[in-house]
Amino acid sequence: MRGVRDSLEGFLGLVRGELDLPVGAGDADRDLAELPGWDSMNLLRLVALLEAEGGRRIPVHALLEAHSLREVHSVLERQA
Repeated sequence: MRGVRDSLEGFLGLVRGELDLPVGAGDADRDLAELPGWDSMNLLRLVALLEAEGGRRIPVHALLEAHSLREVHSVLERQA
């Protein structure tokens, strides 16, 4: 899962594949509320997936402050 945190493209691929959301590079800066199919359950699913794969806790409070997938990815990079 380290590679997913290393690259924004890898992270977007994870969101696309594991959460089944139709996101691409052009969606990285879109407000999460504007992403088709995005909701708070997807954020929790993403946290659970990353924690299981990486064996480390991810601070949900920091992710809740993120407004875009790029910001979510930035939080993950800081936690790596």
